[in-house]
Amino acid sequence: MTLIEVLVAFVVLSVTMAAILQIFSGGMRNARLADSYSRAVFLAESKLAAAGIERPLVPGEEVGQITDMQWRLRVQPFDDDGAADRQLMPSRLYLIQAQIGWNEDGRPRQVVLESLRLGLRQ
Repeated sequence: MTLIEVLVAFVVLSVTMAAILQIFSGGMRNARLADSYSRAVFLAESKLAAAGIERPLVPGEEVGQITDMQWRLRVQPFDDDGAADRQLMPSRLYLIQAQIGWNEDGRPRQVVLESLRLGLRQ
């Protein structure tokens, strides 16, 4: 082997190693992002499940922060135009929205889940 062949082999090896490291770092970044989204969905589902259980459903908004994630729970009456005799029923539908936001890699990220829940008429 000549010196030129050895240098070419090192160049090919270094380019290949750089590409492999780039692939691995992208995979790690995607895994971290997927973990953050999983935590955000878990938190949003938890907030939705607690709505109407821990406190009665009252139209309004709550905000808070857990670790690096900010959450917002919004409750508002759901207007069902097709429902007949709404005034006769002691309950009504509420739209509950759980919004989770955080920053990752310098970019804002967000998860929003919504659900309808039956609660007492105000």
